[in-house]
Amino acid sequence: DGGLGLVVGPKAMRIAMKKAEQVGTGWVSVKNSNHFGIAGYHAMLALAQDMIGVAMTNASPLVAPTHSLERLLGTNPIAVAVPAGEQPDFVLDMATTTAANGKLEIAQRKNIPIPEGWAQDAAGHPSTDPNIVKNGGALQPLGGATGSHKGYGLGAVVDIFSAVLSGANYGPWVPPFVAFLQPPADPVGQGLGHFFGAMRVDAFRPADEFKAHMDNWITTFRQAKAVEGKQVLIPGDPERAMAAHRLLEGLPLLDAVVQDLTTTGAKFGVKI
Repeated sequence: DGGLGLVVGPKAMRIAMKKAEQVGTGWVSVKNSNHFGIAGYHAMLALAQDMIGVAMTNASPLVAPTHSLERLLGTNPIAVAVPAGEQPDFVLDMATTTAANGKLEIAQRKNIPIPEGWAQDAAGHPSTDPNIVKNGGALQPLGGATGSHKGYGLGAVVDIFSAVLSGANYGPWVPPFVAFLQPPADPVGQGLGHFFGAMRVDAFRPADEFKAHMDNWITTFRQAKAVEGKQVLIPGDPERAMAAHRLLEGLPLLDAVVQDLTTTGAKFGVKI
């Protein structure tokens, strides 16, 4: 019903978990939704029930498939959360592009170039201009110059599971979240699409046994010999470290963000 994705997402994930409680696994495809926030949040809802959680969504068409000059896909994130025992849980949350659009927005506000490989111009050439997507360019799939077909494939799977399967809009017909794109005049579905899954660990093997082996897996990878000055991380490690830091130090705000908030607050009579 054109619902708020932040409400639709948890509800759909709970339905998937209920199905998993009954038969071991549950899957839900959603149509006619909107931006659902952080994919990893929804996947992590399954952890407390000793389930593996999966969440994905399609998004505004800002991405050019390999060899394409047209923007046909979104950043289309994939999140997978896996429970562990004594170790922190495994939580993967990644865009299927080299960088999410939010990284470009930060670069725009800081007025700094983006790394080569994040985006291309309207002619398909690599660009370091943080505004290039607004000016006819596109984000590039994960994988770089020689491997972007892999990111393209992952983004396509997300689009198909989230939208072709559910009846939502897909590909270039996805309703844009960004202000510089106009909504398509000929939608092929309803709203945005999401896909959620839950798998009960004990449908495969005893949960305690599984989590003990996940602890061993995590420890083995984290203790891997690393190049000088680096450390092998587990998906979820950087986010946990940043969350702990932000809880202590607060959230830094760019001047441009403060100005936007102040202007918006004044518009509605709210003092910032």
